[in-house]
Amino acid sequence: MKLATRVAVSVTVVVPLLVLAAGLLLLGLVQQDLRRQQDARLRDRASAVLPDVRALLNADRNDRPKVEQNQQRKVLGSVMDAGIRVRNTQGSVVLEGGPQPADAVQLPERTADGPVTVRAKGRAWRVLSVPVAGPAPGTLWLFAPASATDPQLAAVRRRVLLVAVLAAPVSGLVAYGLAGRATASVRRLSRRAAALDPAAGAAAFATAPAGVAEVDELSAAIAELLARYDEQAARTAQALDTARSFSSAASHELRTPLMSMGTDLDVLATHPDLPADERAEVVQDLRSDHARLLELLTALRMLAVGDLVDVSSFGSLDLCELVDSAVGEATRRHPEARLTADLPAELRFFGWEAGLRILLANLLANAVVHGRLPQESPLVTVRLRAEDGSAVLTVDDAGPGVPPAERGAVFQRFHHRPGSPGSGLGLTLVAQQVSLHHGTVTVEDAPDGTGARFTVRLPLPVPDSPAPRLPARRAWLSSDA
Repeated sequence: MKLATRVAVSVTVVVPLLVLAAGLLLLGLVQQDLRRQQDARLRDRASAVLPDVRALLNADRNDRPKVEQNQQRKVLGSVMDAGIRVRNTQGSVVLEGGPQPADAVQLPERTADGPVTVRAKGRAWRVLSVPVAGPAPGTLWLFAPASATDPQLAAVRRRVLLVAVLAAPVSGLVAYGLAGRATASVRRLSRRAAALDPAAGAAAFATAPAGVAEVDELSAAIAELLARYDEQAARTAQALDTARSFSSAASHELRTPLMSMGTDLDVLATHPDLPADERAEVVQDLRSDHARLLELLTALRMLAVGDLVDVSSFGSLDLCELVDSAVGEATRRHPEARLTADLPAELRFFGWEAGLRILLANLLANAVVHGRLPQESPLVTVRLRAEDGSAVLTVDDAGPGVPPAERGAVFQRFHHRPGSPGSGLGLTLVAQQVSLHHGTVTVEDAPDGTGARFTVRLPLPVPDSPAPRLPARRAWLSSDA
């Protein structure tokens, strides 16, 4: 059922009920007004006939029949359609006329607050009792049937019912028309949503404000939903691209070590009587290729994770603690190296802890493995400081340095220096994590002229600023991003 129809049906039912409820309230108020008018007439008539009633009681006391008859006529003419009863102090009824209860009905001796209702034999009467003072005291009663107002109440009741009956169709039609106009913007929004091409995304759903709060809220909710759909679709496409790139890179880079391992295995299988020194050399080659495979697969997996990480993984952390932990781990892995660290007490940073650990581990491993001279122990110096709103990390080694022509290429995927034992992805992982944290990484000569200095700059968080967004494009597995 359409919304306009629902509104019309609801109004068709509710409006007559409201009219009837208002009619009942109005009926009660009209009844009270009619009773007050009836009581007022009784008081007015009592005031008008009271002098004649006194004269009638005096004539009755003095036994003057002619005067008494004359006063009776005057009193009956003054009360008109009301009933009247006059009684002297001896309890005798001096005058009685008009509609009134039977004589056996007990009447109030005095109604100080105005007329009261007396019921007798299924009928109700409004009774006003007035004591008559003077030489011949007595009591005056005036009566009016309570049902005298029934015709007027019945007329009001009929009119209320007529209005309720007429209000049902009229209010339904008016409500249907108004609801149709009110829901026109909803129908337009529905048609736009139905005609939307999913490939067009949230940008194609931009609409001008309708001026109706609920419709604008619904439009904004649909636009937000489409934006989330676009974001999720982009992430899904990125994940598929990353998976394809991972497969392609793995198959390409693993081919050489796997073929080498196959050759070594064929040698071992074909020559079971191979001399011990040659067998040991072949086994050593297998171990080296195996280690290279593990290192390569681990690096590719880390690149894939960096391409798919979400900003919800980021949080506040102490960068000094991470650097100190990374230096300690590098020292344990390479006990022959000498690593020193110059760190402040604390440096808060908003970042991805796992990614920063990958950055530090690969940066220090590169300095230990490649930043050394033959026959000398690696010497690595790590410094961290805050400078101009950024965290500045420098790693100095005492190796041969990086030629200026190669300083941009060292961060590309699978870049190898001749004879390098690595996978060619260590510094690529460093560049990826720096990009995720909106920083920069550069390489230059060490200050003393011996070795290389890698400098990483990461922007520190600004108080009360929104969390940074991740780069829109991340393709470190598929290109040299």
